[in-house]
Amino acid sequence: MIKLSVVVPVRDAELYISDALTSLAGNAHRDFEFIIVDDGSVDQTGQVIEDFRDDLPGLVVLRNETPTGLADARNLGLSLASGRYVTFMDGDDWLAPGYLADLVGAIERLGCDFVRVDHVQAEGRKRVIHRAPLAVRETVLKPREHILPARSKTMVDYPYAWAGIYRRDLDELLTFPGRLHTAEDRPWIWRLHLQASSFAVVSLTGLFYRRMVPGSLTQIGDERQLHFFDAFELVFDDLPEEFGAKAVRQFCALLAHHLELGERFTPELRARFERRGADALRRLPADLLAATRLDPERDEILRRLLEAR
Repeated sequence: MIKLSVVVPVRDAELYISDALTSLAGNAHRDFEFIIVDDGSVDQTGQVIEDFRDDLPGLVVLRNETPTGLADARNLGLSLASGRYVTFMDGDDWLAPGYLADLVGAIERLGCDFVRVDHVQAEGRKRVIHRAPLAVRETVLKPREHILPARSKTMVDYPYAWAGIYRRDLDELLTFPGRLHTAEDRPWIWRLHLQASSFAVVSLTGLFYRRMVPGSLTQIGDERQLHFFDAFELVFDDLPEEFGAKAVRQFCALLAHHLELGERFTPELRARFERRGADALRRLPADLLAATRLDPERDEILRRLLEAR
């Protein structure tokens, strides 16, 4: 019987996938399975994965001939996951030895729907530990009670799917909105905290998140960045009124952040992004938008956006 399924979507990551798979081999266990979804890679990613067939017990490989995007690649892996628990890893990240066993130990010890963890951000030789926002550790809590306060960083501001472990029988709560090619984790984390019954945070830092990777969506300013707006439309759909101020503030902060990185965009795409941003701001409840204050620089970015449109 499989205890843990690890879902790893990957696309064109031949420079990094060997590190990821080597780290998975260092975490292998007889009741773990590793579902690698090669999402239409055109480099040597597929061959590197095949080279690990004999070194990684429990390896399952799926391949999309045409890329479907991160969300649908994860969903495909989820559809075949047979473990009691599931976790995620991206193909350019890696794990510390024994991390997955510790992750399983945490959720079995606490007996909750999902467990969230800290992570290590890796940029070149630099390593920085990023903590999950909740200070209370090793305690089972209700997810819905840790969305607020609106003006503080909370668990819905820590959307990384790979920073945790989840009961597989949460079913549809674990699936990602497949039509999104970026920001798919935003509606995902909100839905999880609104609808799941229990969670906990533990002080575990075994996942290394590689930043500034060429080809990463965080580095590319193409049309997929417009999916940010589609993602927040899903967040706002049927959102309970008590969480409106939090969602508005989160949206405004992220919108300002995207605009600060506007040099990624072509002039035409930046104009489209700004139009959608202005339209989205105008559709927000006027009282909540008026009450939202970030910092002087970002407030000014949003003010100029509204006045220009």
